Amino acid sequence: MPIKDRDQNGPADAADGAAAEPQKKRIPRRSRTEDTRAVRQRALVLVPIFKSDKWKAAPADSRAARHVPDIHSPEDRLAEATGLAEAIDLDVVDSLIIPIGAPRPATLIGSGKVEEIKALVADEKVDLVIVDHAITPGQQKVLEKTWNAKVLDRTGLILEIFGSRAKTKEGVLQVELAHLSYQKGRLVRAWTHLERQRGGAGFLGGPGEAQIELDRRMLQDRIDAIKKDLVDVVRTRELHRAGRRKTPFPIVAIVGYTNAGKSTLFNRVTGANVLAKDQVFATLDPTMRELKLTSGRRIILSDTVGFISDLPTALVAAFRATLEEVIEADLILHVRDIAHNETEAQAKDVEKVLGDLGIDTQSAGKHILEVWNKIDLLEPDLLEEAMKDARFEERRPALISAVTGEGLELLSALIDERLGVSDEILNLVIPAREGRLMSWLHENADVLERATDESGDVTLRVRVATEKKDRLEAAMKKAGL
Repeated sequence: MPIKDRDQNGPADAADGAAAEPQKKRIPRRSRTEDTRAVRQRALVLVPIFKSDKWKAAPADSRAARHVPDIHSPEDRLAEATGLAEAIDLDVVDSLIIPIGAPRPATLIGSGKVEEIKALVADEKVDLVIVDHAITPGQQKVLEKTWNAKVLDRTGLILEIFGSRAKTKEGVLQVELAHLSYQKGRLVRAWTHLERQRGGAGFLGGPGEAQIELDRRMLQDRIDAIKKDLVDVVRTRELHRAGRRKTPFPIVAIVGYTNAGKSTLFNRVTGANVLAKDQVFATLDPTMRELKLTSGRRIILSDTVGFISDLPTALVAAFRATLEEVIEADLILHVRDIAHNETEAQAKDVEKVLGDLGIDTQSAGKHILEVWNKIDLLEPDLLEEAMKDARFEERRPALISAVTGEGLELLSALIDERLGVSDEILNLVIPAREGRLMSWLHENADVLERATDESGDVTLRVRVATEKKDRLEAAMKKAGL
């Protein structure tokens, strides 16, 4: 695994003194003898680390720099970028952290590093270089020509992963929309053929229409067609939501950083068979299941796509039809990998995406429930510390292991508590003859107290969810009560 290799080799590299470059970290990969039987593309992963925070989010142009500090460590970014590459079955032959003082307009990284990487690409027979940062079309063109290899930036890589994961028609449409929007913005100076002038003999375009204008128009036509198809998707989802409101069961949406264990939790509590792998973006298409809590309350649980740092804006926009399940949810479960050393940074990334969706994460204490997952991976002292921290957390997180099932009863109780803030407590007297009404109450309400008199009539103290009060009144009226 990348992290283990880095831990084993890092101290040795540091001990080499002046002979080693302390800023450059390498993760040794497979030997060539192991690669001879593989047909996978050989990839090199580069993680630019800017010495000044003001360059962190800049797409290689100082005019576009945003003063946003990087909350993730270089080592974690390296491990995550490598994981992203391996998620589409690339053979990552090496991974490097590249320190940068300031972005270069032509290549992002300095000329000396560009030449070093050129030699490494040739030596390792690299087919694809992944730059874990936004790069401009012009930079991509220069780097590809210099290195004689295909170059992908972070957004392009994530789009490739999403494209390989989408299974439903809706998911495929949303990924294609994001991909085309990304491509359209990169037509300028991307390829030399786009500078040709097209004659007027063809069916499309008038005399002298530039090839770039034709390509852009073709992309826009396809984008418009996809958006029309997605209108039907949005309409269908809205009909489904309207149907669920009539049921009505509250919707609980699971969100979290990619690979936090969302799908494992979903499968554990619902008995579903959603793909759950130790892999980024294992889940793309949303899944919903009805679930009965320990209290008897029924909910609709929704599993959604994982979030990630610097999630491309185009993807958030394209997947808005899917993410509206989160926006419309009565309760959001924010699943965190509490055993990950970057759990706090990952939580901030998730909150940022939720904020982009219009969800107020600061004052949403009753709307968001944090679920600290993977406690089975914590050492006893760290688990004790996490439990102590949880007791002092204002939002009262649930500590669980989706793999072992530990803590799931507490999670069920906390979900019920959050959803039950507006529940009503009623005292009812049910005649002995109304067995059907009694059965309905036990099925749909929380019976707190029960007493039976000599005639067989039952006095109940029940807690009823607000959304079910109308149905209870209708049932009572039908029974003549």
